[in-house]
Amino acid sequence: MTINQPRLATWIVAATLASASLASAQTQPDSLHHGISITNMDPSVNPGDDFYHYANGGYIAHTRLPADRASLSVFATLSDASFRNVAAIIHDATLTTSPAGSNQRKVSDLYKSYMDEAAIETHGLPELKRQIATIQAIGSPRQLAHALGLSLRADVDALNNTNFQTANIFGLWVAPGFNDPDHYAPYLLQGGLQLPNRDYYLGETPRMADIRAKYLTHVATMFRLAGLSDPDTRAALVLDLETSIARQQISLADSEDIHKANNPWLLADFPAKAPGLDWNEFFRAAGLDRLNDHKSTVIVWQPAAISGEASLVATAPLDSWKYLLTYHLIEAYAGSSSKALADERFDFFGKVLSGTSQQRPRDFRGDVLVSATLGDAVGQIYSLRFFSPEAKAQAQALVANILAAFKVRLESNTWMAPATKQEALAKLATLQVGVGYPDKWRSYAALEISPDRLFANLWHASLFEYHYSLSRIGTPVDRKEWTMTPQTVNAVNLPLDNGLNFPAAILQPPFFDSKAPAAANYGAIGTIIGHEISHTFDSEGAAFDSKGRVRNWWTPEDLTHFEAVTAALAALAALAAQYDTYRPFPDLALNGKQTLGENIADVAGLAAALDGFHTAIKGQNPPTIEGLTPDQQFFIAYAQNWGSVTRDNALRQQVLVDPHAPDQFRTATVRNIDDWYPTFKVQPTNKLYLAPKDRVKIW
Repeated sequence: MTINQPRLATWIVAATLASASLASAQTQPDSLHHGISITNMDPSVNPGDDFYHYANGGYIAHTRLPADRASLSVFATLSDASFRNVAAIIHDATLTTSPAGSNQRKVSDLYKSYMDEAAIETHGLPELKRQIATIQAIGSPRQLAHALGLSLRADVDALNNTNFQTANIFGLWVAPGFNDPDHYAPYLLQGGLQLPNRDYYLGETPRMADIRAKYLTHVATMFRLAGLSDPDTRAALVLDLETSIARQQISLADSEDIHKANNPWLLADFPAKAPGLDWNEFFRAAGLDRLNDHKSTVIVWQPAAISGEASLVATAPLDSWKYLLTYHLIEAYAGSSSKALADERFDFFGKVLSGTSQQRPRDFRGDVLVSATLGDAVGQIYSLRFFSPEAKAQAQALVANILAAFKVRLESNTWMAPATKQEALAKLATLQVGVGYPDKWRSYAALEISPDRLFANLWHASLFEYHYSLSRIGTPVDRKEWTMTPQTVNAVNLPLDNGLNFPAAILQPPFFDSKAPAAANYGAIGTIIGHEISHTFDSEGAAFDSKGRVRNWWTPEDLTHFEAVTAALAALAALAAQYDTYRPFPDLALNGKQTLGENIADVAGLAAALDGFHTAIKGQNPPTIEGLTPDQQFFIAYAQNWGSVTRDNALRQQVLVDPHAPDQFRTATVRNIDDWYPTFKVQPTNKLYLAPKDRVKIW
C-alpha cells in the first residue's frame, strides 16, 4: 500500500493499541497528580455493574466536547501534550534561518506553505485543474488503466489507517513478505471508496440513506467548486460507481483473516484472474512492471474484490471512471487547493459523518500536517528534547518485566503441546522491541518543499513516499525500522517483523509516570505493553512464526483448542460472543469477529500486566491510596486508560469501520480476569459477573 503519511502503522502490518479516531483527538491535562485520578471516578457506581463509569464517571461528567472535537479521551490528554511539543519544534524551525535542504528548513517551509492561505488561493486551484485536465483527456480503456495506475502515486491519503482499504481503485503496500519475511514484497488491496467503508453504500437504514443523500450533494458541490460543468450528473455517476465497487468489497472482519489474504500472484496471472483491466498498462504506470524481470509475486489481499473491481473497469462507462478519478483527486487535495473546497470537505466529513461542527485551529492543523509528512524530521528533535535516557531505561525495564510475565504464562500453559509451546516461546524471545524512538532516521534529502506552494508540496510528498515504497521491493527487511514516529501517542505490534514499537509520546503521564505507584504504571502503560505483546499470539498474530512468516506452527490439537476458545458461540463464553452482545445504540451492536484480535490482546495484556505487577511488588508493601488497595488501583488505572466522550456520529462510524471496540467496552475486559472479582467484591448478582467457566482465558 502507499502510505503517504510517513510510515503510519496499520494492522495489515501492525496491530495498533488505540482506534485512530480517538488516538488523534486532543484535550488538556486535568491535573498534575501521580497515579490514578480520584476526581475522574464516580464511586456511587457499583464497579461490578459498570466498571467503566465507576472508574471514569467523573471524567465523563466534567468533560464537555468543544465544537471542533469529535471526541475527547485520556489518550487525547497526552496527544495534546505531544502536539504542544511538536508545535514548539515547528515554531523554533520557523524562527531559524536553516540551510536550504536541511530538515529544519523543510519543516519550516512546509508549515509556512500551509499557513499561507493567500498563496493557496493563488496557486492551489490552478494546479488542481492541471491535474484534472489529464484525467479529462482519457479517451480509451488503455488510457484509463494508465490513469488508474498513476492514481496509486498521487493520493495524499492513500490508505485508511484501520480499514484495509484506500480511496484509490487499489492500494499498494510494501512490507515484509508473507512467505519470504526476509525481503519486502508488494501487496495489493481493495479500494475505490470515499465513504468510510462499504456499509455506508449498502446499508438500508434510514440513517445510511440520509448520509448517502448528503454525500451526493457534497460530491456535486465539490465538482461545482472546482469549476466543472454539470456537477449533479457527475456526482450521480460517481455515487453509482462507488456503490458498484462497494458491492465487490469484502468486510473488515473478513479482511483480517490472514490466511485468506495470502494470495501470491505473478503479474502474468492478473489478466486471467482479474479480467477487465489492462493490467500491463496499469503496472507500467504504477512503476511495478519491473517485477516481471525476476518473476516476483504480488500478494493480493482480497482477491474477490480485486477481480470484481477489475471487471467494473470494463463494464462501467468510461465517463463514470473519469468522474470518479476527478472527484477523488479533488477530495484528496481540497485542503491545498482553496478554502471553499477545504470547508466543503469538512462540512461533510467533519459535520455530517463525525458530528463535529467546527474545524481545529489552522495552526494546529498545520502542526499535524508537518508532523505527518516529515515525521522523522520532527521526531528526531522530539526524542532529544522530550524523552530522556532515564525515562527510556525505566520504560525498557517495565517492558522486560511484562515480557517475563508473559513468558511464565506461556510456560505454565496447560493446553499447548510441547512443540507448539517451544515455537511460542521462540516468538517471544525474538521480539524486536523498540522503546522511545528508532535507531535510524529517514532521509528527506530527495523531498522538495517550497514555502508557498502547498499543493506542490503534498504532491511531491506523495511521490516521495511512493518511490520509497517501490525502492524497497525485493530488498532485505530492516526489522528495527519503526512504523510510528516518536511523537505518536499509540503503540504497535508488527507481526511481519515480530516486533513492537512504543513511541516516546505514550511513555509519559498519565500512562507512564516515574513518580506514580507501581500499581498505576502497571495498570496503565503495563496493560498497553501487555496488549502489544499479546498481539503476537492473538487470532491474527498466531498465524505468523518467529521470523514473521505466515506458517502454521501449531499442532492440530492446539489450533483446534485456540480456535474453539476464540470463536465459541455460547453466550458470554468467548470474546467474540461477549462483544456481539454490546450495543452502544439500540439499533447498532458491535461485531465481535471484527474486534476479536484487539479484544484478545486486551484480555491477555491485562492478565500479563497484573502478573508483572505482582512480581514487581513481591516482598513490598505498596500504599493504599484514598482507601483503594494496590490491586484496586491497578484495575482502575487500566479502566482510566479508556475514559472518553464521543459524539454519536463518530461512535457509530467507529463501530462500523474500526477493529477496536469503543472504549467503554474495552474496560469490560476486566470481567474475564479472576482477580478482579475479589478485588471489588463482585457477586453473581452484579451485571458484569461471569461464572468462572465462562471467563475467557487463552494465555
